[in-house]
Amino acid sequence: MDRVYLNGRFLPREEACVPVTDRGLLFGDSVYEVIPAYAGVPFRAEQHLDRLQRSLDAIRLRNPMSRPEWLEMIDALCSDCPTHDQSIYIRVTRGAYPTRAHRPPDPVKPTVIAFVTPIRERAPRIAREGIRVITMTGIRWHRCDIKTTNLLANVLAQAEALEKQADDAIFLRNGSAREGTASNLFIALDGLLITPPNSDELLPGITRDLVLELAADAGIAHAEASISEEDLRRAEEIWLTSSTREIAPVVSLDGKPVGDGTPGPKWRYMDQLFQAAKQRIRLEALEKRKQ
Repeated sequence: MDRVYLNGRFLPREEACVPVTDRGLLFGDSVYEVIPAYAGVPFRAEQHLDRLQRSLDAIRLRNPMSRPEWLEMIDALCSDCPTHDQSIYIRVTRGAYPTRAHRPPDPVKPTVIAFVTPIRERAPRIAREGIRVITMTGIRWHRCDIKTTNLLANVLAQAEALEKQADDAIFLRNGSAREGTASNLFIALDGLLITPPNSDELLPGITRDLVLELAADAGIAHAEASISEEDLRRAEEIWLTSSTREIAPVVSLDGKPVGDGTPGPKWRYMDQLFQAAKQRIRLEALEKRKQ
């Protein structure tokens, strides 16, 4: 069933509508979250909802639902396709009002939207050939840690990457590499796996955290540290991670090969660990469904 959750109701997608005066539409006054679900079971739902709460707190918007209500709604959406992998999109806006005004309304009546889409299997080309990436100066605002729907800079970066026959872009700011347009950044350099530390200049990633956990369990030397542009350009391997992209190996940076120009050995090992972890999650989910 193709349905949408909208303000407490489950509706057919074609019937789920918001007013044209919704502040999420007019001002981008909203935040969002994306949660993968394997075999109908949300992956790290609590961590994703924690991140949603941090975003809501950052824009001074009261959470319109309790944690049990969020989890119940998410499970209801996942039950539509219990054996398939899905991506759950959640959006919370500051609501719709008769008058368009920059000043936040009082009282606030938030709008809550959620729906699922199938997760496509990773294209074999990515594992075989990797992805091509360009760098560009970050033009985004200074609160990239908020998962806001204000994504125009990210969209423009993707468009420029496409024009340059690349798959994605990495943002640079003040001489340091921060993250991809919709992903976290890792490099392998001098025997160390490095990712930038969480700050207001990048979005904390759930998949990023899992990669760090897998690295720790496997005894892989790793660190959360600033990545200079120089270090990025001399990295032996570069990865971009996200809930839907998983771990993507970068083989070309601004037209120059990364390492030998193929997915590197550290990525292959980490990808094996990640795919095994994902398969365990899927099997556990299917077992729970049988009980």
